[in-house]
Amino acid sequence: MFERIFKLSENRTTIRTEIVAGITTFMTMAYILAVNPDILGATGMDKPAVFTATAISAIFATLVMALVAKLPFALAPGMGLNAFFAFTVVMGMGYSWQFALTAVLLEGLIFIALTAFNIRELIVNSIPLNIKHAVSAGIGLFIAFIGLQNAGVISDNVDTLVSLGDMKDPRVIIALGGVVFTGILLALRVKGALLIGILTATVAGIPFGVTHLPADHVYVDVPPSLEPIFFKFEFHNIFTLDMLVVLFTFLFVDMFDTVGTLVGVSSKAGLLTPEGKVPRVKQALFADAVGTTFGACLGTSTVTTYVESAAGVAEGGKTGLTALSTAAMFFIALFLAPIFIMIPSAATAPALILVGLFMLSPIQKIDFNDFTEAIPAFFTIIFMPLTYSIAEGIVFGMLSYVLLKLLTGQFKQVSITMYVIAVLFIIKFAI
Repeated sequence: MFERIFKLSENRTTIRTEIVAGITTFMTMAYILAVNPDILGATGMDKPAVFTATAISAIFATLVMALVAKLPFALAPGMGLNAFFAFTVVMGMGYSWQFALTAVLLEGLIFIALTAFNIRELIVNSIPLNIKHAVSAGIGLFIAFIGLQNAGVISDNVDTLVSLGDMKDPRVIIALGGVVFTGILLALRVKGALLIGILTATVAGIPFGVTHLPADHVYVDVPPSLEPIFFKFEFHNIFTLDMLVVLFTFLFVDMFDTVGTLVGVSSKAGLLTPEGKVPRVKQALFADAVGTTFGACLGTSTVTTYVESAAGVAEGGKTGLTALSTAAMFFIALFLAPIFIMIPSAATAPALILVGLFMLSPIQKIDFNDFTEAIPAFFTIIFMPLTYSIAEGIVFGMLSYVLLKLLTGQFKQVSITMYVIAVLFIIKFAI
């Protein structure tokens, strides 16, 4: 059955490889089950209910990706977008969480319409091939930085923004030890090296107090009720200027985060067509759009494609069976939440750091001899980790590409779509 649905032989993969890849993806993004309730809970939302909404929205959206797009990508409420939801819209601007959920619902509906009319697909396909390869490398640096930061290897510094963390910190010891151990497994060509590394680091963290046993967590086995946050919207605020501003920000960040993830991970997985296009991109964008709409109804922030999907791709995941396996893990997590939530960020950090290395390989395909191609690619790569945003990396890459081509007389190499996008980027900065 799996062979018929996902064409495993044609994609040169196996059921075992795909399942291991799916579990690995889940392990690297399972933190969202603990983090999202904490972030949205700061707005007054019921945390146990947000946990359930987070898991179910991830299951639904990832299943759509698996069965409709048949790509090895997982989805869940996105980091960054949930922080904007909680700390900017609710706690900063003073709106209710119901107002923010209404904005997320509208965002999802607009994305469904844009996907239906192929507008989002047009944007994805308009990105120059060199920038697509740069997106993969930029994401690599970005997720490696996230892994190092989550484990405390890199810490905040008032004078230099970031600096080396406390090398005596147990989290740092576990994370760096995990990198070495996983690196050995990779060098020995051990299948499932990333997953084995995560599980080993989780166990090793117990005596250090880094891994907290299930008894330390608040969630019970039975999924908490969604009732406190289900379908809680403020439709009377739809036609307001503030709603327009909030909605625009949600749309912009999610649009280019998703585009960047799809392009970058597809490039690394070797899924791009000879023309540099993401296969079945319309279906993939549809999964993102309906996931966001469904998630808003349940009571959670914007659902988006996860960059941690790169971990599964690095394990050999190439088809929707990888995503299906990830969705199955989220379903299990609904009933065994404390067990999955006990995996600390120090244990997943080695996987993220090493996946960052894997994601760099497409950089070899970038034409560094043509500065109108090399500079935009460099901006794309460097701005992602430095701005802590995939979207901003794409903005500076695409905008510099258009300007350099235009000002060097190579304007015919730039598509109409790229010119339109560049103008929208300039308007965004202006307002």
